[in-house]
Amino acid sequence: MLILGYISSFIMGTMLGMIGAGGSILTVPILFYFFGQDAIFATTNSLFIVGISALTGAIIQVKKGNTNIRIGMYFAVPSFLGIYIARNLLLPSIPNILISNFGIILTKPLFIMILFSIIMLYSSWAMIHSSNSLTIETTEPNTRSANLLLICTKGLMVGMITGFLGAGGGFLIIPALIILLNFPIRKAVGTSLIIISANSLFGFGISFRSVQTENCPLLLTICGFGIAGMFLGQKLSHKMSERSLKSGFGYFALIVASLILWDQGLKL
Repeated sequence: MLILGYISSFIMGTMLGMIGAGGSILTVPILFYFFGQDAIFATTNSLFIVGISALTGAIIQVKKGNTNIRIGMYFAVPSFLGIYIARNLLLPSIPNILISNFGIILTKPLFIMILFSIIMLYSSWAMIHSSNSLTIETTEPNTRSANLLLICTKGLMVGMITGFLGAGGGFLIIPALIILLNFPIRKAVGTSLIIISANSLFGFGISFRSVQTENCPLLLTICGFGIAGMFLGQKLSHKMSERSLKSGFGYFALIVASLILWDQGLKL
């Protein structure tokens, strides 16, 4: 299982490097199924792995000029508030056993994994839909104040998802940058990596007290495979069409989400 976990971690980094999204969507199931981590710990550890991997990709994209740091801050700052609310208010308020009636026992970790798979299903739909509605790239983003307000609102929502599920939210960030601000796809991917790294590392930082230190060597090893995949993904992104990348990831996420939902449903 460890070998499969490391291979999957490499694939996670490759996906993140190619389309600027999908890191956490894959990392949480990798930690949960291949490395046997509890769902709650998996969402926290995922933040570190994805944060470091995305940061590496973001640095590369900054050097290439494929980022807009100012717009990234408009997105990231409200996200921090959402992360704080989710990690310090929402998660602690959920009881360990939510339902225990009629032979059904819904625990907190089980609820998180089911909710995660539902979000993952939405992610797959968003990726498939965006691959079918790509527009010609433009050179200048649209930064009208009305759209920036929507970006801040979406940033808050992405932050809450990041904090609650350990998901970086790239599947929401990229469509927002492309549709609301008219970003070119490559600049959207680079900017998304900045936002994902900031959100993930902030979320991990405020949850660090719950981290099991004996897992640190494992997390660093997974990061290594993720970063290696990141370099490959960014090289592959220049050789493949955006439509193929997004559509392929969308259908892959759909299959994985369906399997997780089926597996967790059997545990009810």
